[in-house]
Amino acid sequence: MQTSHIPLAERLRPRTLDEYIGQGHLVGKEGVFRRFIESGNVPSFILWGPPGVGKTTLASIIANTLDRPFYTLSAISSGVKDVREVIDRAKKQRFFNTAPPFLFIDEIHRFNKSQQDSLLGAVEQGIITLIGATTENPSFEVISPLLSRCQVYVLKAMDEKELGILLERALKGDTELKSRKIKVSQTNALFRFSGGDARKLLNILDIMAGAFDGKFTIDDATVTESLQQNIALYDKNGEMHYDVISAFIKSVRGSDPNAALYYLARMLEGGEDPKFIARRLVILAAEDIGLANPNAMLLANACFDTVHKIGMPEGRIPLAEATIYLATSPKSNSAYMAIDAALAMVRKDTNNRPVPLHIRNAPTKLMKELDYHKGYKYAHGYEGNFTEQEFFPEGLEGTKFYRPGENPQEKSISERMEKWWKGKY
Repeated sequence: MQTSHIPLAERLRPRTLDEYIGQGHLVGKEGVFRRFIESGNVPSFILWGPPGVGKTTLASIIANTLDRPFYTLSAISSGVKDVREVIDRAKKQRFFNTAPPFLFIDEIHRFNKSQQDSLLGAVEQGIITLIGATTENPSFEVISPLLSRCQVYVLKAMDEKELGILLERALKGDTELKSRKIKVSQTNALFRFSGGDARKLLNILDIMAGAFDGKFTIDDATVTESLQQNIALYDKNGEMHYDVISAFIKSVRGSDPNAALYYLARMLEGGEDPKFIARRLVILAAEDIGLANPNAMLLANACFDTVHKIGMPEGRIPLAEATIYLATSPKSNSAYMAIDAALAMVRKDTNNRPVPLHIRNAPTKLMKELDYHKGYKYAHGYEGNFTEQEFFPEGLEGTKFYRPGENPQEKSISERMEKWWKGKY
């Protein structure tokens, strides 16, 4: 049986960049965090990525390696008073030409405007170097003045290769697990339940180590059975968060308002940030309802704004209204598919094709002499505000990205396109 009271994730927490697994784009040989350590010059920054990818660990490695004070606050439990106390402490420790201490704020997206405002002066004056960690897009929740003073670095979920390295390190490097002589015969379930989250993988190993005496085998059946028997432990600190939001999104996409309301209720009852749910509804409206019902985006945005203004518990009502509206709305992902197809072509097509002369801007005399803008047909000068002309670069004529969906709204778009372009698109 497991004997250590220190969680495996803590026992294996990396202490240096060389021990750190994943995020090669940031910590690799040419990575920006290597340069931070080499130069000692670290700007304020925000780490944005899913849970369990090493945001807190990366921040502490930077501070420890540079031997600078490292203050930590949680946005869930800290207020303006706590922020000011840390800033006052930093001011008292300030000496001529010394690097400022780090202030690490976990879940910085949960700080309200006044809490974020209280950081501004200290960041601007170099009293502290701010490190924020967030699972949410900082452009939504971090105020613009603070965001403009911070670099944002995106962390990615671990892939199977990186999870495999972590698993091997845990089994061979942790004294307790090493003594158990654990055999690995299958990893599909282990990696699937981990979902790219290093902490979740190590929590699963902790659960299994506590469930068996002596040596045991890791395989798909054993992992699944262990988690079913220990679901409460596995779900501690909101580990089911991403499973429930996934179920909510899929229920709306699948046009089941009742299941969607059930998952909405689970999230609200579990203390989920209502603004997080409202943002997901905006994304759903764009991605899954799209041009089949353009009003869905308007209603989802209105829900987002309303929840911001009124908070909970009243916010549950616009959230429910938007959820039901989106779930019962006709669906189309045509815009989502169209932009992804266009992006795929642009990334693949490296010819850097010149824009046709007739649709180039011609603000100077020289450009006009070079035939920029020559031959351009101003659509509003023609009947029906349309005239056929070529807009694609040479070689891409007739390329089709947007394919209207099978719904009344887009059928009218399809008919209009056919009338204008006569089969070209």
